[in-house]
Amino acid sequence: MPDDPDHPIADADGFLPADTPPAWGAESRDERLARLLKAARALPPTPGVYLMKDHHGVVLYVGKAASLPDRVSSYFVPSADLGFKKAPMLDVVHSFDVLPCEGEWEALLAENRLIKDIRPRFNVRLVDDKSFPYLVVTQREDFPRVFVTRNPTGVGDDGRVAPEMKGARVFGPFVNAGALREAVQVLQRVFKFRTCSLDIAAGDEKNRYFRPCLLYSIGQCTAPCADKIGRQAYGEDIERFVRFLGTRRSVMLREMRDEMARAAAELRFEKAASLRDQIRAVERLDDRAAASDNWQPEQELSFIDPAKGLRSLQKTLALDQPIRCIEGIDIAHLQGGETVGSKVCFIDGRPFKNEYRRYRIRSVEGGNDDYASIREVVSRRYREAAAGHELFPDVILIDGGLGQLHAALEALAHMPASPPMVVSLAKKEELIYIQRRTEPVRLGRENPGLRLLQSIRDEAHRFAQHYHHVLRRKKTLDED
Repeated sequence: MPDDPDHPIADADGFLPADTPPAWGAESRDERLARLLKAARALPPTPGVYLMKDHHGVVLYVGKAASLPDRVSSYFVPSADLGFKKAPMLDVVHSFDVLPCEGEWEALLAENRLIKDIRPRFNVRLVDDKSFPYLVVTQREDFPRVFVTRNPTGVGDDGRVAPEMKGARVFGPFVNAGALREAVQVLQRVFKFRTCSLDIAAGDEKNRYFRPCLLYSIGQCTAPCADKIGRQAYGEDIERFVRFLGTRRSVMLREMRDEMARAAAELRFEKAASLRDQIRAVERLDDRAAASDNWQPEQELSFIDPAKGLRSLQKTLALDQPIRCIEGIDIAHLQGGETVGSKVCFIDGRPFKNEYRRYRIRSVEGGNDDYASIREVVSRRYREAAAGHELFPDVILIDGGLGQLHAALEALAHMPASPPMVVSLAKKEELIYIQRRTEPVRLGRENPGLRLLQSIRDEAHRFAQHYHHVLRRKKTLDED
């Protein structure tokens, strides 16, 4: 699914930016590649993400770089060998954008997010649903456990939240799964937390007769399963571990480096090499983001129970049949002028990325008209369903208030069939406007049905604007 073209915007006098590339066809292939090579070598020597574009502004390829000028220029040197999959890109690439990042870890996250959002034609990696892992410390167990997961919400296929994930502390995402798992093993020797999935209740008489696993024998776990440590003492160890994750870990790293130096001086090179790898693993605990950064919204979408949200929403909308499919529609104005619509799809309360779509608005020129844009997107999206060639979703969610809902219903009124339910969700007051009802519905902030609608609305907005938001955010930070 290609990204919407991102054309340069002229200033008030009609002039394009100084770095605007020549018109397509105005230069030979060699001249074009030479121009791109010169521009690439002038990039700042920082880690980042680069986006190759064609002459329409459509993103062809997204990649990451430890050093932007070195990596980007490597595409345009005469001796470049890109392989049979990427070599055809040189025939159509016309310009590129770059996104400087704090480090390679942020470049990895940005590359992953942009590829999943834009799905460029020459990218073959990261277009699936694979994600970066998280570190979880449970909170509601008598003896909290520590483990690595790629599902930070804990919501299973049945829509239920795993009991251990309720109220858990979640760190990440981390960009290196191998380094994270090795770091957990290293830190387990210090803080002696458990990583098993046993159900351990404090004060249970059976614990006294339980045989602990090998980790207790080698000093990597205090064995609460066998009543070898009390609940309070174990909890203090876990709290120290959580605080450690939020610090720079300088004391531990200094001790490990000293031990590595001693091992090397004593010619114990295997031990020194092992310590070196452990040091690198612990250092890479800093190569992470936070859920609030919204790099992986499909994993971090909401700490709610989708099944509970769907049941609540069915009751609110007074629907006879259970809700399975919800589609959300949003309108966004990009680069100050271009208008796009987005459509996201949720199945059983979870994102279904294969059915995400962007729409370039064709009917609105010379201004931003949300109502006309909604009518166009709704007409284009549901004309096949109205003709009986596919099914309508159970609920269509429009981002906006009563006016936006009426615009969607006007488009549907001209079709031979209509969907079961159309609603809109207004920002700020979070009122739900429902078709055929004169008054909006106001739900409590913690209502699971409302929270599910908010998640879908926010995902539609993010999908429409994320790429441009990332670029503008970086430019704003550079200007500041």
